[in-house]
Amino acid sequence: MEARLNPHNLTRGRWSPSPHYSPQSDGPSQAEPLTPESTSDLDHEMDSPIGHEDLDRTFELKTIAPLQRHSIIQGYPAIDRDIEYRSSLEEEAPTRQGNGRKDSFMLYTPDEESKVLKKLDRRLVLFVAMLYMLSFLDRSRNAKIAGLSEDLQLSTSQYEWLLTAFYITYILFEWMTILYRVVPPHIYIALCVASWGLVASLQSVADSFTSMLVLRALLGVGEAAFGPGVPFYLSFFYKREELALRTGLFISAAPLATSFASSLAWFITKAAMKVPIAAWRLLFLVEGFPSMMVAVFAWYHMPDSPGTAKFLTQRQKNVARLRLRKEKYTKQESSEVSGIKMKEIFQTLADPKCYVTAAMFFSCNVAFSSLPPFLPTILEEMGYTALKSQALSAPPYLFSFFVVLLIAYLSDRYRSRSFYVCLSAVLGSTGYVVIAVAGWRQASAGWRYAGVYAASAGFFSAITIIITWTINNQETDSKKGTGMVMLNIIGQLGPLLGTRLYPDNDKPYYVKGMSVCAGFMLLVFVLSWILRAILARENAKSRIAYSRIEVMGDEEDGFAMANDGEVEQERFMYIL
Repeated sequence: MEARLNPHNLTRGRWSPSPHYSPQSDGPSQAEPLTPESTSDLDHEMDSPIGHEDLDRTFELKTIAPLQRHSIIQGYPAIDRDIEYRSSLEEEAPTRQGNGRKDSFMLYTPDEESKVLKKLDRRLVLFVAMLYMLSFLDRSRNAKIAGLSEDLQLSTSQYEWLLTAFYITYILFEWMTILYRVVPPHIYIALCVASWGLVASLQSVADSFTSMLVLRALLGVGEAAFGPGVPFYLSFFYKREELALRTGLFISAAPLATSFASSLAWFITKAAMKVPIAAWRLLFLVEGFPSMMVAVFAWYHMPDSPGTAKFLTQRQKNVARLRLRKEKYTKQESSEVSGIKMKEIFQTLADPKCYVTAAMFFSCNVAFSSLPPFLPTILEEMGYTALKSQALSAPPYLFSFFVVLLIAYLSDRYRSRSFYVCLSAVLGSTGYVVIAVAGWRQASAGWRYAGVYAASAGFFSAITIIITWTINNQETDSKKGTGMVMLNIIGQLGPLLGTRLYPDNDKPYYVKGMSVCAGFMLLVFVLSWILRAILARENAKSRIAYSRIEVMGDEEDGFAMANDGEVEQERFMYIL
């Protein structure tokens, strides 16, 4: 009989080197030889219920030090074949119950997982962030200063309707977020990008209020189909505790795009003085056309799931799938396009927690939608020229970009959401209070401009964590998708209010609009603590529901065990 090392033993229990083993060893020649009898004894030892204080703990291959793994595996070519064979079986039987517990067979190393994450970050998240940045560029909020209102003879009310029309269709088509689970994402995303790029470019030939209004409404449809569902799409590839940073990278594209758009608008406005085309028309064309070219690349580049990522090797695809098994709290397959479950949709619609997060998102969007469109105008009213206003609009959003990434990293690092939502809300509210008080006291423009930094950093950071929190606290893909639809439909009503907070009769200080935004950011603070209390109570109920709970994995995500030791159901714990 061929002597082979059973890889089950590497993942189910401890591996103890022989007395002859040396950490400096380069191979099995320095260790005690393994025989069929010794591996049989090891299997018997692990299956014995007596004498092992760590019996109920699952040891994973990735917890063994790299040097030890090398020493164990080198010289046993059958192991690699066993690992590949068992990896292929994982999709049919990802876990096994035995001896009253659930064993986990995580057949990958920390180095392998790290390489997969880095590839996903570089090739997926950054590309999605670039697409989101293009969508923000296509909104072209700087067109008013570039001469749009004068050329089309728009009143203040008509200009506000152009902004509102975008948000009306944006809200009405938020339900399309759930299509990420119905249509293959690479097809769906490519069509979205191409549609908004085409519509944005066509804005450059609009010759009346009516034509521009129709195009703005169509632009809202294209962007509603893409942006709100991206965090949901990223949850197909990342664990719960990894999602805030990746959502932060995605959301931070918004302030970065706004910063870049302001700089681009300044350059185009200046360059348009030397060409026979209106600056606002050139602005729409330059910001919209690139999206149509990128859409072709998105069709071939975007993966539908970890298993279809062309930039991963076959082994890395296996690792990418295996590392997400603990994210599956039901038996549904969460890595492939699998449709939706109506029962789970109705359960989510009846969940009060979803309405709390939606109210928080609504409050943030009042501030988020009101300041960026009017910041260049506000700066102009503060005494700066149109060109200088465009240039000064960029730095606050660049500052927000770095703050969002820092807040998102800390939220993932400490596995906390409520604290960082509160911190962001206080930061944003403080910024708006500074702007309002400075305007009320008619202080220097520098005070109001400084307040913009805190305000923009606060609401961008809060939005990032709220979106992540919504996805974290739903167990299945159908619930996650429905939660995101509810979040966006209710939350995007905020811009309908926010875009009307800065009427011309409040010039030049807009004290009322700034005060309203400060109040809504404080409301986010209050709602965050309410949601934390609700989730803490739910977690306490989950712990009390079973007389014995055995945690498999980390300290928050585990399996609920009955008195007889059999697995009754998986226990889902909310992230606070």
